[in-house]
Amino acid sequence: MNILSIQSHVAYGHVGNSAAVFPLQRLGIEVWPVHTVQFSNHTGYGEWKGRVFDAALIGEVVAGIAQRGVLRECDGVLSGYMGGADIGGAVLDAVVAVKRANPSARYCCDPVIGDVGRGIFVREGIPEFMKAKAVPAADVITPNQFELDYLSGRKSGTLAQARDAVKAVHDLGPRAILVTSLHTDETPEDAIDLLASDSLGVFLVRTPRLPLAINGAGDAIAALFFAHYLRSGKIDAALSAAASAIYGVLTKTVEAGAREIQLVAAQDEIVTPSRVFEAVAAG
Repeated sequence: MNILSIQSHVAYGHVGNSAAVFPLQRLGIEVWPVHTVQFSNHTGYGEWKGRVFDAALIGEVVAGIAQRGVLRECDGVLSGYMGGADIGGAVLDAVVAVKRANPSARYCCDPVIGDVGRGIFVREGIPEFMKAKAVPAADVITPNQFELDYLSGRKSGTLAQARDAVKAVHDLGPRAILVTSLHTDETPEDAIDLLASDSLGVFLVRTPRLPLAINGAGDAIAALFFAHYLRSGKIDAALSAAASAIYGVLTKTVEAGAREIQLVAAQDEIVTPSRVFEAVAAG
């Protein structure tokens, strides 16, 4: 399997492609990473060095890959944080090129917009671009709860409301949706839910809440879910595999007392999680 991943990149730590590429490779998947930024570290540190690449550079790199005649071998395109609408346009151009070469290829968009408690944290125009252009073009999306509410124009305070919000987002175009960091009235305080939905149904995984706030976990689980969904075609199996793997990695991160997600040190959890959380039907 080959996945084209167009995301940010940091030299130190794990966010964007630095969080997505290695887990995919550990699963035996070839990844073609295209970086939208090259930073020393993620911006959560408050200081960083590096630069943002422009849309033209992304287009050039994808065009160079196309010249190798290999886009027909690309099974999926994965995107995450977009620094501007022009970057988003370049990503969608890449999706069109890949699907033209391989109509069975799929596009997974992690619609990074904001988060509960922080609100919208991306540049002006990005939320609108995500809702109007990126999400309708995607086969799979992986919003968090805040992003689900934004895209659906609804609230997801209860599980029933979350299901309704997911249905509203399906109506925008995506065939499969993974909602991360979901906390409804039915979620215990010491737990966190993940909800996934496609034509097979709606499924839920509940894991213990871990005492950490870490960057890169969302990027990693989006990549893992997309890979498992492409391989199995079963959304419940993909949800279980991705949730179990990321829980294992985050548990090791807590044990290490680390500020960065321990993808390398806990890499066995990616392939064979110590604890498996089965997905259950959620209506």
